[in-house]
Amino acid sequence: MSRKQTYIKDTILIIAGIFSVAMGLKGFLLSSHFIDGGVTGISMLLAHLTGWSLSVMLPLFNLPFLILGYYQIGRDFAIKSALGIAGLAVCIAVVPFPDVTPDLLLTAIFGGVFIGAGIGLAMRGGAVLDGTEAAALLLSRRSAVLRVGDIILVINVLIFGLAAFFLGIEVALYSMITYFGASKAIDFIVHGIEEYTAVIIVSDKAETIRLMLTEELKKGVTVLKGQKGYGKRGHHRQDTDVLYSVVTRLELSNIRDAVELIDPNAFIVQHGIDDARGGLVKGRPLH
Repeated sequence: MSRKQTYIKDTILIIAGIFSVAMGLKGFLLSSHFIDGGVTGISMLLAHLTGWSLSVMLPLFNLPFLILGYYQIGRDFAIKSALGIAGLAVCIAVVPFPDVTPDLLLTAIFGGVFIGAGIGLAMRGGAVLDGTEAAALLLSRRSAVLRVGDIILVINVLIFGLAAFFLGIEVALYSMITYFGASKAIDFIVHGIEEYTAVIIVSDKAETIRLMLTEELKKGVTVLKGQKGYGKRGHHRQDTDVLYSVVTRLELSNIRDAVELIDPNAFIVQHGIDDARGGLVKGRPLH
């Protein structure tokens, strides 16, 4: 994909993300006074308490995190994110969205889904529409104990605690449903239904299994040179081939069954990975 095509693709993803988030906010949450987590949630809470426009609060509270992103991640990321957040503010201010439903549960669920989908689309375009992750990344680097996920959790606990105090327990609980819905939607958009899984296979019939994976299932395989340690079979530093392959979650069961037919005693380890680039996945080269 050329640089121009990549730029066009990223722009389309970010614009789609802006409209999706705006729909979640104006079409669902704002009329019920529900909030989301992160910087968006802080902006919504303060906009409700002060009467200021959300279109003003969003860029204002995201600005420190955009500056942080510039120094921690890079200029392109900061520029894309700044334009995305500015576009979201304009979209909320000028684009009319219908108030979809008065049902509070549907409002909480689908408001979160639209917001999460929009944030996920923007992330795939190389930008963020909420600066919480950038803040969590910096704090985690300064702490030997806290991880990014821990910091985001603490931030959101504080936000929903304030929501319970100022807006009421019921609104805070519905807002938590919104946040969970948004989190799941982000995961789905960013990682997709075919999440990648790394599979490691140790077998005395490694070559037969390799041929099955590459010729029958059309999977890419890396052969690693290893040694068996001390096991029940009494092997001591015996040389062995270790097969490493990256597959989609939907293909995992078929691969395990096929390996078991060849060698019921094969040792198989699998673990999820966030993404894969290059190589061969789903029978075709990745670009």
